[in-house]
Order: sequence, then structure tokens, then C-alpha cells
Amino acid sequence: MLRDLSKLATEIVRHTAVTRRHLTPELSLRLVTPACPLWTAQEHELPFQDPFWAFYWPGGQAAARYILDNGKVVENRRVIDIGCGCGAGSIAAAKMKAKRVLANDIDPYALAASKINADLNKVNFEISMENFIGKKLEEFDTILIGDMFYDEEFANYLFEWLLTLAKNDKTVLIGDPGRHGLTEKRLQHITRLATYKMPDDSCSENHGFTETSLWRMNTE
Repeated sequence: MLRDLSKLATEIVRHTAVTRRHLTPELSLRLVTPACPLWTAQEHELPFQDPFWAFYWPGGQAAARYILDNGKVVENRRVIDIGCGCGAGSIAAAKMKAKRVLANDIDPYALAASKINADLNKVNFEISMENFIGKKLEEFDTILIGDMFYDEEFANYLFEWLLTLAKNDKTVLIGDPGRHGLTEKRLQHITRLATYKMPDDSCSENHGFTETSLWRMNTE
């Protein structure tokens, strides 16, 4: 896998730029920024299919910001970052001395981007393309989820799974700016731990969201 990821990494570096203009400026991340041609490219001009990993979505920013400010939530714990995207949550957990960190995404470009960003920030963690959604995750204590409540059908399946994990003594942290998948009914099962004002640069690329939050799944 690492050999294949190195080829993807070369392509990622060609089309992105290193930036700290986000909610976690202590992290250097290689992303598509306004300085990159891809920022204004039309869909048919994109060299990647759906390059979600090239943007730092608000839920991911909330998760990483909270971890950096509250390191005890991951210290000496085994963390899995589901749908890791650019890898910021994994980087934050590694910096805050998690015992084990696994960056997980089914898109190999996301794993390549996460590895690039890990190197930029001088941390190490494991990577995996395995689809862990729906599994018991017995090897992990803490589950990170960011920006995944965008589709009602998927949100319903995802939420029920996360609720089961929480009831089995897993710490489930959810980063989300308040997408429609977090319905009033679902909000009854999660507790908001923090809310952050999004930086101007982040607002411009995130469809008008001006705030983002970090939630914890309740055990009951």
C-alpha cells in the first residue's frame, strides 16, 4: 500500500498548498487553498474524483481543536479516526499522546493526504482502508467522526452504530457544524462539548457555516 500511496502523494503535492489558515493553526496541512488552481476549477477539470480530503471541513476542525485543547480525552487511549479526510484529527490525537492512532478512510487519496500531513507535523500513526463502520471496534477506546451527517439514510445507520458503541463504553466524539442529519431526535443522544467560531477563510469554503461544534455521544 505504501508504494501506491507514494504515487498518489506526488499528485496531491502538485495540486495543493501548505496552510495554517484554519481553526488549528498549530497544524500545518496540505490542502486546496484559494492560491491553488483547483480552488476555482470546474468539476470536469478536477484531476481527482470528489477530493473531499483536500479540504478541512468544519466538523474535522472542531474535533482537532477540541483534542488539542483537551488532550486528556485521548491521552493513553486507542483512537480510530473514521473518515479521516486530511488526517487532522489523527494528527491532533497523536500530538496529545494517544496510545494508538489509526487514520481510516476508504479513499486511498485520503490516506495519502493524511500521511503527508502527518509528516508535516512530525507525528506517526497507522492507516487503513478497511470499512470499519458497523463493526464493534474492540481494539479502540475512542472513535472520531467528522462531517458525516450529510445524508439522512446514511446518518440513520451511522448514528445507531455510534450509539451502540457508546453504550459499550466507547468514547464517541462527533465534529459537525449542525448539518440536517443531526435531527432534534438525534440531538437528544449527544452532548455539545464545545462550539467554535470558524475563521473567515474556513467560512468561505464551507457553504456559509460560521460555527462548528464538537459533540460526545451519550451512553444512555
